[in-house]
Amino acid sequence: MPTAKMASGVGRQLLRLGGGSWRPSVLLGQPRPGPTHRAYVSGAAQAAVEKSESLSSDASAKESQAKAESKSFAAGMFKGQLTTDQVFPYPSVLNEEQTQFLKELVGPMSRFFEEVNDPAKNDALEQVEETTLKGLKELGAFGLQVPSELGGVGLCNTQYARLVEIVGMHDLGVGITLGAHQSIGFKGILLFGTKAQKEKYLPKLASGETLAAFCLTEPASGSDAASIRSSAVPSPCGSYYTLNGSKIWISNGGLADIFTVFAKTPVKDASTGTTKEKITAFVVERSFGGVTHGPPEKKMGIKASNTAEVYFDGVRVPSENVLGEVGGGFKVAMHILNNGRFGMAAALAGTMKAIIAKAVNHATNRTQFGEKIHNFGVIQEKLARMAVLQYVTESMAYMVSANMDQGSKDFQIEAAISKIFSSEAAWKVTDECIQVMGGMGFMKEAGVERVLRDLRIFRIFEGTSDILRLFVALQGCMDKGKELSGLGNALKNPFGNAGLLLGEAGKQLRRRAGLGSGLSLSGVVHPELSRSGELAVQALEQFATVVEAKLIKHKKGIVNEQFLLQRLADGAIDLYAMVVVLSRASRSLSEGHPTAQHEKMLCDSWCIEAAARIRESMAALQSDPQQQELFRNFKSISQALVEQGGVATRNPLGF
Repeated sequence: MPTAKMASGVGRQLLRLGGGSWRPSVLLGQPRPGPTHRAYVSGAAQAAVEKSESLSSDASAKESQAKAESKSFAAGMFKGQLTTDQVFPYPSVLNEEQTQFLKELVGPMSRFFEEVNDPAKNDALEQVEETTLKGLKELGAFGLQVPSELGGVGLCNTQYARLVEIVGMHDLGVGITLGAHQSIGFKGILLFGTKAQKEKYLPKLASGETLAAFCLTEPASGSDAASIRSSAVPSPCGSYYTLNGSKIWISNGGLADIFTVFAKTPVKDASTGTTKEKITAFVVERSFGGVTHGPPEKKMGIKASNTAEVYFDGVRVPSENVLGEVGGGFKVAMHILNNGRFGMAAALAGTMKAIIAKAVNHATNRTQFGEKIHNFGVIQEKLARMAVLQYVTESMAYMVSANMDQGSKDFQIEAAISKIFSSEAAWKVTDECIQVMGGMGFMKEAGVERVLRDLRIFRIFEGTSDILRLFVALQGCMDKGKELSGLGNALKNPFGNAGLLLGEAGKQLRRRAGLGSGLSLSGVVHPELSRSGELAVQALEQFATVVEAKLIKHKKGIVNEQFLLQRLADGAIDLYAMVVVLSRASRSLSEGHPTAQHEKMLCDSWCIEAAARIRESMAALQSDPQQQELFRNFKSISQALVEQGGVATRNPLGF
């Protein structure tokens, strides 16, 4: 059926968002040498797995299995595994020199945004003031992650996150100008550029002398990036490509001199001799000629940032300006986006910190009914929930940045989760701040309405929350699907794989009987957090049981089950959030931080409610017939709206 084919195509494109693939042969992660280790699996199951591996006579099969083993906690939770390598203990990646250097940068950056930058004025002018741009260039803010030998500051991801958090506290419009430039604009040159490309472009980009922009989105191509129509045709001599097309809603589009552009190019398949169109990434200079832009877009928020349509009309791009491999542009685009998502979480953690301070200040000074309003339970709950959301977001941001700094290559799901969570949490926190402040919060003078307007785009750009939810669920299900496929293959030779089959069968039977699978966070989380640790393990087991049941039921057809996938993604987000706060709060308790008991309360509060949500949602997916009725209703209601062109019911008065 056409609908099924379309949904299936969407599913495959979503998997590619993370640089992954629907093909089972594509493996994720690079484990340490030695026997496969499944953290916190029961000793009997672990021994059985190791025994089955040692009995295998196929060395290449063992090698493939080892390469498939992922260190990602998020990937593991879909398989019912507690893969703790990347989450416990909470990572501390900065050495003494890096820490000291960062401290020297934090002060000047904070003072600059407090004393020089004027976010309200930037918003009113709908551009960043020239004095602000000049000051940011002097601070080196346009090349924070460019190596020092190429004129940049040379920060690692965690150092970068700390400075981005400061920007997010003060002005998201400026943050977009900086982020569009370095988080995605020239990030492709950093990740995929040749030595010559880096030496040619990065020094001027790092100084801010030239600005960069990332050109992917087109009028007919939003979330479906693979459907772009811009084309780049190679010249007969092979020395250049002729680029034609247009890109819309490009941040820095009207300011940039250097563009990372994605276009379809003809690529010949060496094995078949056929030619197919594939996406290729290019570094394009405005000076090449034929590059123009439209007027600045009028936007709801982030007004200080420049957003414009960019046109490429017969632009001759030298062949040496191909970024990465010819035909490998989709991979380049997705790696750039995956690599930058942690920065969004860091920025929005800063935004929430500033917004919470405004809410607390108002609640502390506002008197109603003869009491300061912070004494009322309704306000106390709002402030507490705001603090919990900020703590989770900040914990995610620095967890992902640290994983990246430690060399992890398998953080796609975690990065997507951090982007989804932070963008939605920041919106909730800011909305609740306005509620706490009442009429004052609604007034322009308070400065909160500007932040709310600025925040709305964060759930849309660089991967909408809806698309990323589907990606999280599909990527996780794909990893679990590989495991089920492996068990299917093992059944063909039950005697040679007895240990593997018995271990997996035992875990599954214990889960289904409600006895647990022997997993535990004991000895990993701090003893004072043991109850929350148990909640996390129970939630993981409930989640993994449903994932397995739905994969067995739907098989590859799960790509069509978007109602289901969204709910699995929500469970995954809640579960990953539980683990990152358990890790961070455990570290604070173990090291005796002054805020350790406060962090314990934040952690416990999140875990109590997240576990309840997972328990309720997974139970409904597993056995509640009304859930399927609800999904059918959603589909039918939506179809009626489409047929009617809007609301399908009549006014109760009949006219």
